[in-house]
Amino acid sequence: MKLEDISRREEISPSFLVQILNEMKRAGLVTSKRGKSGGYLLARPPGGITILDIVKAIEPALVEIPTDSPGSSGSAVSKVWQGVSTRLSDRLKSISLEAVAADAAEPMYFI
Repeated sequence: MKLEDISRREEISPSFLVQILNEMKRAGLVTSKRGKSGGYLLARPPGGITILDIVKAIEPALVEIPTDSPGSSGSAVSKVWQGVSTRLSDRLKSISLEAVAADAAEPMYFI
């Protein structure tokens, strides 16, 4: 799919979208082809790409497990955040692009 088409359909500026797609390309989630008939394509079947894969590629800090915080309550607070982070990662890992597309009104294997 062409960058301009994705940008228009998802209402994302082309300059921001190219940054996202470059991160996804580095992570091996999409491939690109230059030229008139070029564009972006998923590197794997949509059932083999999870939302966790995408988050790790684009904004990995969102799913990093936090380390111990300072202070007398730091250890207890860190355990809470570690549990939250683990549950979030598990949930994101359980959702594939295929599942997201199945919930949409029409197929949309693009980000």
